[in-house]
Amino acid sequence: MAPVTTIVLVPNEQGVQALAGNPDVRAVRYQPDEPFPAAAAEAEVLVPMFLSAGAVGALAESLPRLRLIQLLSAGAEAWLPRTPPGVRLSTARGAHGGSTAEWALAAILAIYRELPAFERTRQERRWDQRGTDTLQGKRVLVLGAGDLGREMRRRLDASDASTTFVARTARDGVHGLAELPRLLPDHDVVVVMVPLTAETTGLVDADFLAAMPDQAILVNAARGPVVDTAALLAELTTGRLRAALDVTDPEPLPEDHPLWTVDGLLLTPHVGGSTQGGQDRAWAVAARQIGLFASGADPENLVHGEY
Repeated sequence: MAPVTTIVLVPNEQGVQALAGNPDVRAVRYQPDEPFPAAAAEAEVLVPMFLSAGAVGALAESLPRLRLIQLLSAGAEAWLPRTPPGVRLSTARGAHGGSTAEWALAAILAIYRELPAFERTRQERRWDQRGTDTLQGKRVLVLGAGDLGREMRRRLDASDASTTFVARTARDGVHGLAELPRLLPDHDVVVVMVPLTAETTGLVDADFLAAMPDQAILVNAARGPVVDTAALLAELTTGRLRAALDVTDPEPLPEDHPLWTVDGLLLTPHVGGSTQGGQDRAWAVAARQIGLFASGADPENLVHGEY
């Protein structure tokens, strides 16, 4: 009996090359803004372009043999309502954790070492020599103990900061969400690295922020709706807290939104995982997941429930 070949729809040549080494898989290119090619009728796997849930999600309904959607992103929330019944969803968890943790570390260091302020004085041609704060010795609470959280801890360890993990489920070395009110007052920095789910939406609310000590730093490297924007704005406006956001709610920010001008905020436009080599890493993870599927095994990164 001839071996069965799994047809995989990929959005670019990089995907074709990433799957070329697997004899059980045949990659078929499609154009994200055009109808699927004829071979799509036999496709069992669809790989969408990064952050393309809208257009490609609508087309997924037209694939009669589709059994798996393999993402190039770690977050799955945009695809959960667009995944057809009976089709499984797998993420690129493990591809972007290092880059996102690197962004979070850079943001914390920029705030403590006052790099934005020094850049402003450079533009004013003013030599403002003075001391700054340091990350060394700081207590950092990392909300999320998955790939992102583990990568964050590696970088914090190298900076001589201490790390406390909090996640949905308490386990060895990880506190549960119910312990947050007790833990927050004792930490200088809170780094948010959780998936967006019904449980985490609005998790960082006014009570959460009020429990953080004066001059503490909130870092959101997760998704914008995890943080209550109005509550955060209230704390930033008084100057009691500081923050670094790579994601916002709404996103992108409207031109007249107060986050553009509030003091005490370092803001970047959702670029934490957007680095050189990021797509190579994502395709390497995707190729492994697809290889497992083609062999009859479950991909390791299957989404169960909301993540």
